[in-house]
Amino acid sequence: MATAPTPLRTIAGNLCLGSAPDSWGIWFPEDEHQVPHTRFLDELVEAGYEWLELGPYGYLPTEPQRLKEELDARGLKVSGGTAFGALHRPEAWADMLAHVRQVAGLTAAAGAHHLVLIPPMYRDEKTGAFTESRVLTAEQWAGFGRAADRLGKLLLDDYDVRLVIHPHADSHIQTQPEIERLLNESDSRYTNLCLDTGHVAYGGGDNLDLIRRFGERVGYVHIKQMDPGILAQVAAENLSFGEAVKRGVCVSPPAGVPDPADVVAELARLDAELFVIVEQDLYPCAPEVPLPIAVRTREHLAGCGLSGTRRPNINR
Repeated sequence: MATAPTPLRTIAGNLCLGSAPDSWGIWFPEDEHQVPHTRFLDELVEAGYEWLELGPYGYLPTEPQRLKEELDARGLKVSGGTAFGALHRPEAWADMLAHVRQVAGLTAAAGAHHLVLIPPMYRDEKTGAFTESRVLTAEQWAGFGRAADRLGKLLLDDYDVRLVIHPHADSHIQTQPEIERLLNESDSRYTNLCLDTGHVAYGGGDNLDLIRRFGERVGYVHIKQMDPGILAQVAAENLSFGEAVKRGVCVSPPAGVPDPADVVAELARLDAELFVIVEQDLYPCAPEVPLPIAVRTREHLAGCGLSGTRRPNINR
């Protein structure tokens, strides 16, 4: 007698939805084009979210008790912290580590257990000027995975915080071969992937393929979509990511690629409980723009089975 197939877990059972300052046009600790953090937090609640990522260090309060008071007053909880860090520059290790420790300390104090590390961009975020080569040397690649593991072990030992590396446009971890090389040259005990669906698409990668083949390394997710027409402009005109964002490359679901419903369905097959954090790069934008987008996005993702009503167990 044939055995009935094991039913898939319900989607909401292993994925927890949240959002981030990025979806309110926040790229920097301070900037004249950004709304105050109090408005962001108030509108996050108004949009129906309970979980948030901390965003650029210094935008939200960095004193743990003050941060706690601001979040508690609104019923908000933290999924993780965010930092930029250059793992390919040994000479910058000390400065990078000092910054990452600040973020990790605040993240842990807020009760969160993930640190999203974003490789620095090789083009200036505002001007698009190149600040270093597009590609790493063989020597730089040789130490990349080891540096990630060194940092990941430190974060785990000292803060109970797990390192997840975030692929990013105009960075050295952008294309699928670069993502796969990082994973193949690092240790899953210390280094895993923040799957940013939009940046993977921006780099020409296949999100569903990455989930299927490297699902055990997906420790955290940023969900976003990119406009294929503007991606074609990026390739044809050699646009910087900052310019692409100004042209509207990052779009709300169901527009753009990848299809969030396909991503959610594939993530739901993983034997892991994951935060899925909405990001829609909007910098710079008018203050009234983000809130309606955030509401529509949450409603659409709820229709895909994503909710933010529970906290995933931290199991990697």
